[in-house]
Amino acid sequence: MEKFSQSRRKFITTLTMLLASGGLLVRYLTPRRAVKRQVLASAARADVPINGALVFRNERLALLRDAHGFYALSLVCTHLGCTVTVTEDVLSCPCHGSRFDRQGRVLSGPADRSLARMDVEVLGERIEVVG
Repeated sequence: MEKFSQSRRKFITTLTMLLASGGLLVRYLTPRRAVKRQVLASAARADVPINGALVFRNERLALLRDAHGFYALSLVCTHLGCTVTVTEDVLSCPCHGSRFDRQGRVLSGPADRSLARMDVEVLGERIEVVG
């Protein structure tokens, strides 16, 4: 009966580990592809008056305008994810009573984090909210 030497097993194990390590090394050293930005909402500049808001219910976001320009806020409450309602001076959560100012900062709890800001691009007379 023929005996297999340990060196052959060791060689195969080392070769397998080297190939697996090389595959992982290539995966982490190659640059990632740029994520394509998606337009979440779009509106005409004239549709959003100064100190006004345009609410996109399906996208759960609001496009707001103040004296400094346009900005967008997510309408997902940071407490438990309810949809926040927009009024003249505050944004309020109907589920548990959290209140936010027009910049998205918490005025009263139980929410403890501000509303998320979304990226806004002004393209001539069009305003786009991208994500």
